[in-house]
Parts: sequence; structure tokens; C-alpha cells
Amino acid sequence: MSFQALYRKYRPQTFADVRGQDHIVSVLEGALAQQSIAHAYLFAGSRGTGKTTLARIFAKALGTHDHDLYEIDAASHRGIDDIRELRSGVGTLPFSSPYKVYIIDEVHMLTKDAFNALLKTLEEPPAHVIFILATTELDKILPTIVSRCQVLHFHKPTHALLQDVVRDIATREGYTLGVGVPEAIALLGDGSFRDTQGMLQKIIAATPGTEITYDALRLVTGIPSQEIIHELITGIAHHDFESITRALQQLTADHADISLSVLFLLQQLRAILLIRFAPQASAYLAQEYTDTDFAFLKKMSTIEGKHINAQAIAHLLEAHAHMRHAAIPVLALELAFMRILGQDM
Repeated sequence: MSFQALYRKYRPQTFADVRGQDHIVSVLEGALAQQSIAHAYLFAGSRGTGKTTLARIFAKALGTHDHDLYEIDAASHRGIDDIRELRSGVGTLPFSSPYKVYIIDEVHMLTKDAFNALLKTLEEPPAHVIFILATTELDKILPTIVSRCQVLHFHKPTHALLQDVVRDIATREGYTLGVGVPEAIALLGDGSFRDTQGMLQKIIAATPGTEITYDALRLVTGIPSQEIIHELITGIAHHDFESITRALQQLTADHADISLSVLFLLQQLRAILLIRFAPQASAYLAQEYTDTDFAFLKKMSTIEGKHINAQAIAHLLEAHAHMRHAAIPVLALELAFMRILGQDM
């Protein structure tokens, strides 16, 4: 059996399969029901949110067959000659479909001349042509292009939704997930369905059996243990630099990725502040963490964690931003903890 990437294998095929973009699905289904199809759509959103997938589903719902569907990657076909070639084909009728649909992915990568050439087509498109432009950087699209499209903004999937996706696919692939695994994979997915599924694929490839444990996940990805993250948080809460130093030494001994460790730490510190100042957030945060982790975060949101504050998070955010170019990444983190604990020299 040939290999198939999980994001391809489990790509939604119908509107009913799409998750986390109900507002987009409602607009497109409404347009179909009312037969009020725009001549050009602009799908805007971060990577891996389903823009191209929904474009294909919409094209299929319009009755467009594969030979009348054209997908163009503007990252590699970005010049005026590429758009001129597109324009020369726009005038011909579809082979056997009501519409010819052109999906132009990463449209912001087009050159200025190519944009101007595309604009002329968007101004007076043939009735049988529909354009679906997709971009991760809406601000780079010419306003004249944007004004001629119906713009639909894609949401990043929530952490809880990505966890559900991980659990669902793992189960369908015959794997069981250990405590904390879906939460960690969802965080590593960084708001992208595709990246989350890619991370799960990576873990599955490195798993000899059918159970994916947190320890196995740590070995493959370099994420920290939850115990160390909790030790760092407790160190901040108790103003205990010695315990923080021990935890940092353990991160190094475990060959943990320092940048990822800070990311996991920031996520939990953020949750602590949300629980403290926005109690209504507890309901959805409880879905994002294991029962043990959530109980710890709730405890740290009380007077015991009074030293966990916005300033501490700001210092860690600054350290995280500088780590990529730091000669000694852990040093940036140590300095941040010194500032948090008031040990500046």
C-alpha cells in the first residue's frame, strides 16, 4: 500500500466534514442555495486552516469537474507571463461544468505586474469563470484586488479542537494516546490543522507499538516534561531561583528544546492569569489540559502564585524572542528568571 500523508488522508471532502470554519461554510452554502455566486473570492487566514481544502469543496459543490478546475501556486508561478497564460485560457468555455474555477494559492506572492494583469481579468471576468484566491498575508494584496473579491477570513482552530483532531485520527489509525499527548501535539501544531496532523504523523512513524506515550513524544520532539514546567512555575511562585536552576539543568540533561520549553511554560503561565482574572475562562481551559495539570494551574492562580504576573510573562516573551539568535539560548532564559525574581545586578 502506498504511503499517504495524514493531512491528505483525512482532508475534508464535503462541507459537513469541515471543522472550525462554520462561518465560512455558512456563507458558501448560502451562496449556493440562493444561487448568488460571486465571481471572485479571497480566502484569508494563517497556514493550515483549510483555505485550499474549502476552495476545492466549494468548486465541487458548484459542479466543477476536475478538468475544469485549475490550481495555481503563486509562490512558483508569480510572474506576469504566468498570469497572461491564465488570462488566455479564461475566455474558453468549460469542458463539461457550469463553471471553470481557478484557485490561486499564496496569491500575495504575485509580482506587481502580475497583480495588475490579474486585476484586468477580475474587473470583467467571463460569466463562466470563478476565482478563489487564497493568502496567508492579506495585507500584501493590492486594495484594488481585495475590493473586487468577497473576502472570507479563516479562523485558527482552537487548542481544544486540535486535540479532538489528534484523538480522532489516532483512534482511526489504531493508536492510543498517553496522558498529556493530545494536548502537547495540539500545542506543537501551532493553530494549524496540517501542522498538527504532520506532527502526529512524525510521532506515529517513530512509535514501534500502538501506544504513544508522553515520554516517547518528548524523545521525538524535544518538548519538556510537565514536571519540569511545574517546577519552573513553582520556582517563580516561591521566588526560588535555586529550584529554577535545577529545573533548567534538567532540561539540558534531557536534551529538551529550550525554545519549545519556554513556549510550554508561557502557555501555562497565561492559563494561570486567565483563571485568576477571567474565571469564565476556566471552562474552556479545563478542556485544554489534563485534570492533574489543570488542578495545578488553578492552585497557582490563587495567593500561592501571587508572584506569577504579567511582568513575568513579558520577561519570558522577550527571552523567547531573542533565543533564536542567542549564542547560548538557555542564558537568555536564565537572565529572564533573574529579572522575574528581582535579581538584576
